[in-house]
Formats: sequence, C-alpha cells, structure tokens
Amino acid sequence: MVGRPFRKRKVMAEIVVDYFKPRGIPLRELSEVILELDEFEAIKLADYDEKYHADAAEKMGVSRQTFGNIIKSARKKIADALINGKAIRIEGREISFDNSDEKFDYRPRHGKWFRGGRK
Repeated sequence: MVGRPFRKRKVMAEIVVDYFKPRGIPLRELSEVILELDEFEAIKLADYDEKYHADAAEKMGVSRQTFGNIIKSARKKIADALINGKAIRIEGREISFDNSDEKFDYRPRHGKWFRGGRK
C-alpha cells in the first residue's frame, strides 16, 4: 500500500537561528532533535502568532488535519528536547514560499539557508 505523495507546505517564517542547545553541555555529548521547517512554521503560526489551526492550515496550504499532525509532532519534539536536555536543529524539506509558486529544498549550509532547489 502506497501512501499519498508528500504535499509541499508553504513556509513564511524567516529562520534566524537554526540550532539551539542546552547551556553547559558540550555539543559532542548531546543528542539532538530535528525540527522540520514545516514544524517550525506550525509552531510559529499556532503558538507565537496564536492563529486558529484552521487559519494556520490555510496559510500553510494543508488540511486542518494535516496541520494538527504537524503541530503535534513539533510540540512532541520540542518537549523531548526540553525534558531530556537535547539540542534542536531546524532543517528543511521541500517547501514553497508564500510569495512564490516555486518549490525549494532548504538546507542549512555554513550557518545560512540557501536555495538549492528543485522546481
């Protein structure tokens, strides 16, 4: 049984910092949690911007149920990092930007984001 193809999500948030770690613990001793760009966007819309899930889902170009799944996953990862002292790395997958129909695969490189994308 094959699942549905991955639908690219719209991301509007600018990533200022792509890595967080607990203070006082050397990086080599840390486990890390990877927060996908769409999960970061969902946290921003739901928790920071305080949008209703239906409105946030519309902004991201996904269904309300999909948004619920994304936000649940993001919150679980953040809770895991906080409770278990893990680092959080923000990393991309195929997304599209709100102001463009073009699709990009965003990955951090040398501390900066670059468009190394596919259309």
